[in-house]
Amino acid sequence: MPELPDIVVYLEALERRIVGQPLERVRIVSPFVLRSVDPPIAAAEGRRVAGLRRLGKRIVWVLEDDLFLVMHLMIAGRLRWRPAGAKPPGRIGLAAFDFPSGTLLLTEAGSKRRASLLLVRGEAALAGLDRGGLEPLGISLAVFGERLVSESHTLKRALTDPRLFSGIGNAYSDEILHRARLSPIAHTQKLAREQIASLYQATREVLTEWTDRLRSQAAGGFPVKVTAFRPEMAVHGRYGLPCPACGSPVQRIVYAENECNYCARCQTGGTLLADRALSRLLHKSWPKSIDELG
Repeated sequence: MPELPDIVVYLEALERRIVGQPLERVRIVSPFVLRSVDPPIAAAEGRRVAGLRRLGKRIVWVLEDDLFLVMHLMIAGRLRWRPAGAKPPGRIGLAAFDFPSGTLLLTEAGSKRRASLLLVRGEAALAGLDRGGLEPLGISLAVFGERLVSESHTLKRALTDPRLFSGIGNAYSDEILHRARLSPIAHTQKLAREQIASLYQATREVLTEWTDRLRSQAAGGFPVKVTAFRPEMAVHGRYGLPCPACGSPVQRIVYAENECNYCARCQTGGTLLADRALSRLLHKSWPKSIDELG
């Protein structure tokens, strides 16, 4: 799922292409992508794009006449910039947005249709979509710590809870926790001050570094390889590969459709966290430490 760094780079690419331009036509290819009916999507046509915003992991177009077009890419939704009038690709095309300078395509890989598009009128309606998470790069250590311990969560859950922090998902939370050398299942209300400070610093470093890296990779063009799995990452999506800090194999916890990646030696004192499916299968044979794997 595109997260804060990915969305920021998308917004910068869109700003150079559509801000100040009229949205000439909206072509809805998949009816499931449109999740609002009032105002009708046709009301956006002919409106100039006055600005862009990020709302958590959503992309917001500020249109004339107090309208806001809100996109949520979810896991597999992506944006593609093409010459004006381009046809949306067959099975993965969801919608097309035509401008004088080109056409923006909204696509989604896979069979599940989770990406969404809404048109709302007024700041109050837009605010109703805000989950309330604080911007992690715009708050002080004190505010970060206060929000972090406001609820009893594991660190993994706290970082990815959109009611607590804005724009952090599965991928960058893994990277942040590895940078901070903290266990993903450590509880927020049991952290020492030094650990909170380390997590705050790691959050700022990881999000800033990855935004800069993705911006550099786009090189002024439109982002084309937006993915949660990148070889430069330390642990996310790198199960079984060596940790760049200590060389131990990266571990994972699988749950639902997601997984949490971590380094046992760097983050959990060598302890292997129980993978629900595998530990149930192996019972007493489940290794307790990274050293037992050797």
